[in-house]
Amino acid sequence: MTVFSNGTQSDPTVQPVPASVVQQVDAADVTLSNPKRAVIALGSNLGNRLETLQGAIDALEDTPGLRVKAVSPVYETEPWGVEPGSQPSYFNAVVVIKTTLPPSSLLERGQAIEEAFDRVREERWGPRTIDVDIVAYADVVSDDPSLTLPHPRAHQRAFVLAPWHDVEPEAQIPGYGPVAQLLAGVGREAVVPRADLELRLPD
Repeated sequence: MTVFSNGTQSDPTVQPVPASVVQQVDAADVTLSNPKRAVIALGSNLGNRLETLQGAIDALEDTPGLRVKAVSPVYETEPWGVEPGSQPSYFNAVVVIKTTLPPSSLLERGQAIEEAFDRVREERWGPRTIDVDIVAYADVVSDDPSLTLPHPRAHQRAFVLAPWHDVEPEAQIPGYGPVAQLLAGVGREAVVPRADLELRLPD
């Protein structure tokens, strides 16, 4: 279920989120002082992919100074940059967070979550239990090689743009333009929505 902090949803067939749940999520923001909005892309193509994605979302929520505000639907995609059929398909999702962590600390937390799920970096484009990528952080534009913002390839990837558009239809990528326009240019042919799967917003 796609949930926004104001209780609206992108799928009109899904039951409304109870007001109490929305209030609970918004109340959590009281613990954050001047939080920044950030967008994180998640991907998994090894092991129990759905369980791993949910585990990463829960781990993000458990991070001090961070609150998960929206969780996208799940999409299934073929691995990027490898021979077709050489790896299992990916489950992909996007989460929108609010955080007081600076980008460098958020990157460290994402890498710690990857390590917790036994992510191994043996080859570029190799299979992985979990990918945690910072797609955008507020309106920050940085060419720092350790963390380029926004993510240098996010504007080209339907598996990032499609779930991001689901949770933030009006979103823009700094320097590249509206997510909706970028998605229209890339197309949805490479991504398959998995309406039978659901990731939940942490309690």
